[in-house]
Amino acid sequence: MAMPIGAVSYAAAAVAFLFLSLLLVTSWRGRLQGVLLTAASVGTAAWAGAAAYLAARPHTAMIPAEVLEVLRSAFWFAFLIVLLGYSRKTVHRLRLAALGIAAFCGLVLVATLYTGVVSGAPQDTFGILSRLVLALIGMVLVEHLYRNVNPQQRWGIKFLCIGLGAMFVCDFYLYSDALLFRRVNENIWAARGVVNALVVPLLAVATARNPKWSLDIFVSRRILFHSTAILGSAVYLLLMAAAGYFLRYFGGDWGPALQVTFVFGAILLLFVVVFSGTLRAQFKVFLSKNFFSYRYDYREEWLRFTSVLSAGESGNVGLRERSIQAIADLVDSPGGALWLSQESGACEQVARWNMGPSGGIEQLDGALCGFLERRQWVINLDEYEARPEFYEGLLIPGWLRSIRDAWLVAPLILDERLLGFVVLARSKGKITLDWEVNDLLKTAGRQAASYLAQLEAAKALMVARQFESFNRMSAFVVHDLKNLVAQLSLLLSNSDKHKHKPEFQDDMIETVSHSVDKMKRLLFQLRGGYSLSPPAPVQLEDLLSHAVKARSGLSPAPVFEAGTDAPCVLAHRERLDRVIGHLIQNAIEATPPEGQVTVSLSREDGFAVITISDTGGGMSEQFIRNRLFRPFESSKAAGMGIGTYEAEQYVRERGGRIAVESVEGQGSVFRVTLPLFVPEAATEPIIAVEGHA
Repeated sequence: MAMPIGAVSYAAAAVAFLFLSLLLVTSWRGRLQGVLLTAASVGTAAWAGAAAYLAARPHTAMIPAEVLEVLRSAFWFAFLIVLLGYSRKTVHRLRLAALGIAAFCGLVLVATLYTGVVSGAPQDTFGILSRLVLALIGMVLVEHLYRNVNPQQRWGIKFLCIGLGAMFVCDFYLYSDALLFRRVNENIWAARGVVNALVVPLLAVATARNPKWSLDIFVSRRILFHSTAILGSAVYLLLMAAAGYFLRYFGGDWGPALQVTFVFGAILLLFVVVFSGTLRAQFKVFLSKNFFSYRYDYREEWLRFTSVLSAGESGNVGLRERSIQAIADLVDSPGGALWLSQESGACEQVARWNMGPSGGIEQLDGALCGFLERRQWVINLDEYEARPEFYEGLLIPGWLRSIRDAWLVAPLILDERLLGFVVLARSKGKITLDWEVNDLLKTAGRQAASYLAQLEAAKALMVARQFESFNRMSAFVVHDLKNLVAQLSLLLSNSDKHKHKPEFQDDMIETVSHSVDKMKRLLFQLRGGYSLSPPAPVQLEDLLSHAVKARSGLSPAPVFEAGTDAPCVLAHRERLDRVIGHLIQNAIEATPPEGQVTVSLSREDGFAVITISDTGGGMSEQFIRNRLFRPFESSKAAGMGIGTYEAEQYVRERGGRIAVESVEGQGSVFRVTLPLFVPEAATEPIIAVEGHA
């Protein structure tokens, strides 16, 4: 029953590949890839046809089918190698690989013709093993092609790699099963024809996406590592499977159990080896020494290095720890510690990664830091112990010698100055510190130094901003205290003249009470208990009346002229009271005792207008334009220039403005304009202003 199914299966594959061959012939554009792809398709169609004929007539000689199978694999190998050959950097190595593969295919072809096996399927060990190796070669070439093509071009070849990969995997499964059980499984052999037929649509899509098959390909160290690991693992598993077979064959009653135990033990050992960091590191060093002119794939290493440095903060892992890890990964070091220069003039340990703490402190003008900054060398402590004269009399400090597994000291140079250094633990692989490793670590140290310097600058800026915020608050507090002192001083200066008048006594008591309340609020703010409440409706007539009355004991005493109505604005009462109080206080201080200070309130086009006028000395137009609303600028000898600045800032924050008119020798007029509060629209402005504040 299996033979007719096999015949149908391989006949379908033959028809499918013949159809693909016709499409390729009609659309060929004269390139070598097209010739090889067409030859591979025709060879596969011929092989599938021979296999279908063999399945229909099982007593026919198998030599033609086996010869065509080898040729079919050889054509596909040639096609894949040509695609890989479009990278100029890999032509020499690919030629060697192509010669080796061609020699092996020729050997298999000669052996097939020589043995002349005539059974239903190849039964000799060499025939099965050789085809298993052919399948492995195909799998490795497909994997190599996909991983080395630029990610942008994988869209064009992914279906090719999937199709050919499936075809070679099916062959590998068939012949590994045959090698294990010493016979070809007829069901798997019959199903292989259907698998090959299913591959054709994938190849057709890939051909349509790549009419010229012009691919930019490079050989990556990582891909060579993975490919070699896959090939080595496959060979290892084959050897273990063969050993398991002999255990089963010669083990008697215990044979099957010994075979299963041995195979699972071999697989377990393979996993242990694959996931061993030390063996992986040593294997990378072996590949770099024997297959590449440079040890590192600089593009990949630098992308990974930059990615680690620029990663966001995660948990307790900050930039300092990531810098250690990024540098350590370049030499497969399992840990390290970071020393950075401090304000004390010494380098202190500020971070560590998989390394114990160290209390070592190294002065910037000491021997170690001086050597690192002057020579910018990576210090190999093992080399230092063997050849200390190579380091120009450098003395390694005792704290560095006491660090367990300390291996390298890499400088962090910024603008030719030493920012710090990294101490790395001994590598898991046997890495020789040659010029290439030295240059890579020095360059990585410079890159890490720039990131770390930026971090330190950001921290310093944050501290400076905190001090700026504190100083700014202190300036406003001191300014308020200055105004309170000025009010109390005016009271004292007028007390001798008016202390017997009941009206003066009442004004003095109210002014002192107001000053005490304000001082209590300032002390509360200094203790950190001040918080800005949301803005609320404020009756300006009450606020202005209170502000004028609190200064009625001064000379000249301000006069309040209320309007016909009582405008209401949305504001913070305490801040608005302080702002208006500053302006009134400034007017009083700028006006002689015989002068006049007037505060009035009116309404104009949806705005409340507070007018503060005086008959003092006035200000020049240049002072108003360039200095009046700037902090720490004042026309008064003892002034701080904070009051008008705060007033202008807060009024602007509330959507208003301050206009000033002044004539030198005649006085000044300040007009504070604030938008009126509209009750039905109160909810939205309150939310918006609260978020702004």
